[in-house]
Order: sequence, then C-alpha cells, then structure tokens
Amino acid sequence: MKIKELEKLQAENPETLPSAERRSLLKIGLAVTGVYLGGTILSLTSVKSARAEGVVPKRGQYPFSPHYSMVIREHLCIDCELCKEACVETNNVPAYGFRTTILERRRDIVGGEQETIFMPVLCNHCNRPPCVRVCPTTATWKDKKTGIVVMNNGRCIGCKTCMAACPYNARYFDEEKRAVDKCNFCWDTRLSQGEETTACSEACPADVRVFGDLSDPNSRVFALLHAPETIVWVLRPEAGAVPNVFYTNA
Repeated sequence: MKIKELEKLQAENPETLPSAERRSLLKIGLAVTGVYLGGTILSLTSVKSARAEGVVPKRGQYPFSPHYSMVIREHLCIDCELCKEACVETNNVPAYGFRTTILERRRDIVGGEQETIFMPVLCNHCNRPPCVRVCPTTATWKDKKTGIVVMNNGRCIGCKTCMAACPYNARYFDEEKRAVDKCNFCWDTRLSQGEETTACSEACPADVRVFGDLSDPNSRVFALLHAPETIVWVLRPEAGAVPNVFYTNA
C-alpha cells in the first residue's frame, strides 16, 4: 500500500493507524517512529533503524536479571486513581507525598475539539540515574541485581539534590522520616516477599500498568515491547537517563 493511501486512512481514523496497514509497512521494511498529527504520518524509517534507536534494550542484552520494567499503556488510563490509592496504602505514603501520580495532557482532534489523555508517571528506575550520580552520601543507588533504584533513609541528609536531578519529578521529601522517598517498584513491601507485581499494577482495573521482568521472553512486558507493530516511547529521552518505564499504544 502506498504512503499517500496510508495517510488518507489515517485522516479518516486519526486515533491510530490500522494494524493491517502497519503490517503492510513492516513487510516493506518500514516502521512508524513518529506521531500522528492531522492525518499525516510524521516519520517513517526502516525497521532496522527504528530498532537501533535504543529505547528498548536489544534481546539478550539486559543489564540486570531480573530486569524489572513497567509498560504503561497510556491510552487505556481512565484516571480512576486506584493505582495511587494502592500505592499509598501499601507503602505508607503520607497525604502530601507521592510515589506515583497521573498527569493530564490535551491534544487536538478532528473537528477542532480536544481530548484529554492521562499519563501515569513514577520513578523510571533509569539505567543511568541522574539522582544516583548527584547524591553526596550514596543514600540512593541502583541495585546491581534487579536494577531498581532504591533509597536508604538512614544515609539521606535531606539535601534534596536528587529531587532536583530527577528528570521525572518522581521524588518527594518525607517530613516524618526526614528523608527523600520515591517508588521502588514495591521492592520492600511486595517483591521481596514473593509477590510478582507492584501494588499499582495489581490495582489498575484497566490493565494500564504491566510490570515484569524484561529479560524473561515469557513475560508480558517482553511481549509488549518486542511486538513489531507496537510504538514504544519513553519520557524525556534527551536526559540520557535510559528509563525502564516504557509507554506504548498497544
């Protein structure tokens, strides 16, 4: 199918390009790497080049085992906030704090109207975490086995340097503990006790948050991120933090 025909189809259905048409592109070695706006495909590139962008680690080249990651299927989020409530209850988050939140953004759609898109955000457990680099007391570090970015409250002096360095505004200062706190994928409250997923992921009624081991070919996160038709992106890639929280349209 020709590109102009694909653009016409996209204009008629601006929410997403039909999967059949994506498969047609893949057959001729093209992948959609941009976003859709006004019915126009903004960027097409070769599948090889698209995979070389480095958003998702290459198969078999995972720095950690298990390599914990989360896939957020953004378009499914209904802003019910059950994920936030589960996080607060599980991790004893104070009323003024947060380990995860939901942002809103608006975009233009056909007819001059707008739609609201809800974007869950949490610590991205980056492979190159800026927060770890700037901490003067090693109160925060990246676990060498799981890759989770963790905190040690006893070492934290409350300088808030890590909060300033985080590209995702994913940390807050706990007044009672006098230390910075953030998401740790429920490591101490769930994963280390035998649970297989986070509280927010388990509580989500729309299956927005998919948590698991990216290095496991049988995991859902692996399947979602390596599906050839799936567009995957991360927040603020220009920061060079190499996040392990991925956003997808699938």
